[in-house]
Amino acid sequence: MDPEGAGLKPLFYLIVVCLFFMAACGEDKPEYAGKLASKQPSPSTTYTPKPPHFVGRETCQACHADQIKLWQGSHHDLAMAEVNNETVLGDFNNASFTFAGITSTFTQKDGRYFVKTEGKDGELQEFEIKYTFGAIPLQQYLVPFPDGRYQTLGIAWDTRPKEQGGQRWFHLYPDHPPKPGEPLHWTGIDQVWNYQCAECHSTNLQKNYDAKLDRYATTWSEINVSCEACHGPASNHLLWANKESGWEQLTNMGLEIRFNDREGATWIMDPATGIARRNKPQTQKVEVEACARCHSRRGSFSNDYQYGHPILDTHDVSLLSDGLYYSDGQILGEDYVYGSFLQSEMYHAGVTCSDCHEPHSLKLRVEGNGVCLQCHQAEKFDVPEHHKHKSGSPGTRCVDCHMPETTYMVVDPRRDHSMRIPRPDLSVKLGVPNACNRCHSDRNSLWAVEAMQTWYGDIKPDWQDFALVLSEARRGNPSVLPELEALISNQATPAIVRATLLVELPRYLSSATLPLIQAALQDTAPLVRASAITVVSNTDPALRVQLVFPLLDDPVRAVRLEATRVLMDVPVSQLSQQQNDKLRLALTDYEVSLHVNADRPEAMTQLGWYYVAQGRFLEAEQAYQRAIELDKHFSPAYVNLADLLATEHQEAQAQTILKQGLAVLSEDPNLLHALGLSLVRARRYDAAIPAFEKAAMLAPENARYVYVYAIALHSVGQVNKAINTLEKALQQHPYDRQMMEALVSFYQEVGETDKASKMAKRLK
Repeated sequence: MDPEGAGLKPLFYLIVVCLFFMAACGEDKPEYAGKLASKQPSPSTTYTPKPPHFVGRETCQACHADQIKLWQGSHHDLAMAEVNNETVLGDFNNASFTFAGITSTFTQKDGRYFVKTEGKDGELQEFEIKYTFGAIPLQQYLVPFPDGRYQTLGIAWDTRPKEQGGQRWFHLYPDHPPKPGEPLHWTGIDQVWNYQCAECHSTNLQKNYDAKLDRYATTWSEINVSCEACHGPASNHLLWANKESGWEQLTNMGLEIRFNDREGATWIMDPATGIARRNKPQTQKVEVEACARCHSRRGSFSNDYQYGHPILDTHDVSLLSDGLYYSDGQILGEDYVYGSFLQSEMYHAGVTCSDCHEPHSLKLRVEGNGVCLQCHQAEKFDVPEHHKHKSGSPGTRCVDCHMPETTYMVVDPRRDHSMRIPRPDLSVKLGVPNACNRCHSDRNSLWAVEAMQTWYGDIKPDWQDFALVLSEARRGNPSVLPELEALISNQATPAIVRATLLVELPRYLSSATLPLIQAALQDTAPLVRASAITVVSNTDPALRVQLVFPLLDDPVRAVRLEATRVLMDVPVSQLSQQQNDKLRLALTDYEVSLHVNADRPEAMTQLGWYYVAQGRFLEAEQAYQRAIELDKHFSPAYVNLADLLATEHQEAQAQTILKQGLAVLSEDPNLLHALGLSLVRARRYDAAIPAFEKAAMLAPENARYVYVYAIALHSVGQVNKAINTLEKALQQHPYDRQMMEALVSFYQEVGETDKASKMAKRLK
């Protein structure tokens, strides 16, 4: 499950990563037409092709029987199905499963399948199951609700063989079982199939959420991931294949998207390196972008996916964010391959998904090391001299060292597709995992470092050699700025890495970094341009207009939307009439993008921010209230609503809202900190201290919370306690300027002139 609303459901992880359906049509061969129709009408010169529509897999069968045969039984084929004796793999013969004090029972009767389990109110209730969800290595089940929602059970069936621990019911959250009413409970908002899963498990999925009625009327053309899920609607392709009127005016054989990234490309072995190189530069990334629609950590801002267009035209792709990835870019959360693959040297060399994976069966092109040896010379790499392990023993597989596994959803191992060289030295310095110690868990990272040095010599910079810079930038280390700038400027650095590094740049903003930002705003990579816009989001409005306004015309919609967000609160007086007209159009599109996910509290909260920026305060309040109604556990909605009420001089109401949130989320540091600020504005300083203290205790990683707590202590005369708080916090935040400045002042106040002088030097 993705509790942050990135737009995917956990069972989608069952689908083999970064796989897709490839066009099986080949060249524009006239014999295809004979298979579908014998008539050959004369060409038309006046025909205008109609917008394409979905026609179903059966229409593909006549010409593409081989591809469909490969597809049958694949993860895409089994992505979703109606329940019946063939599709249901779990034990429904009055089987029971007890977990966290709840006994659930699985039964069937007259071809219908039921589960008796804990409902939203905490009481046992019988629910009918309508659909299966995935197949290997686990299968989940969907339960319909009257408002059109389908909820995924938190209890899944382990489909692995019994000797591997399978053939059992198990809970997907064994360590922290969600309670009724919580977002991750199977009846909660983060288990709603219509939003979390549906787009990537069916073909031509239309969510059809009605915000006014709070209902779904979700539809699809095919229940699973079929041909047109990847190739797009095929009606015009049929027209082309049948040579019907107007066929000659169709491009790309009438296909909405044509996977021709590999056409004319071969891989030529370099005898010096033992690594193959592409015979010609790759000019497009259609395949990878198509896979990214589902095989990425992302969220959607469009109801109209455009086949063949960049993923960022319809989706936001997550960067290498803290909590999703380790600081060296290795997978940490459920990241869905694309973000990892973008980091890899293979991606930048022109490797596509289908170089390794057969796109219809979704299996590897060659099993075992053979898939890597397509491009890596066996005599050089598949030998003990390279991998340093006895032939045939564990550790000789390429993927074990270069694509280590992480297990999600209890039983589902997935490989990291950044295809990195093991770096145990980074484990020592940063605490990140490494492939060596994943296998040799009885040894420490220093042992692995020594072994690597013995085998391969001193560690050389590699493709992912950004971890130390990113880690120090996140800590605010000022000395890292030159390296940070160098990595961002270097076009050889993967774009997703440069975009991630840019996110850390605001703390280093100055006239000296302005040229770097200007260059990033014109970068060829849309991820980099979007991050560069974010960097200047809190700067002076005039500077934002100067730097960002041209990107309202960016060819990629995600970039345009981010530019609009950054400009939406610029005063009308600072824009020309022409600029105002353009910005109004952009704002309309931005508002539309937020309504796409009106069923999510994140989108409603963003909509509230937008309304505030536009001075539409009543609508903002309604949007925040709606976010709370959707998910009472979503703390940003309470905080933003309280801030809005405070600006309207309704401080008492603001505190009421924050206390309403704390009644549900008593340990939420954001709510506690916001309550403390509200109490300060109400001049209730003594009452604010406990709220600030608890927020700082719960979120010590948030330097701002600790700093504000210390300032509050000082304001009520507890200077020494304020000093102790800041001294302790500086151990975790050694480069925080505000803390240092406060300590200089506090030391002087209590007569600690020597400490004040030393801190002033450190600050300088």
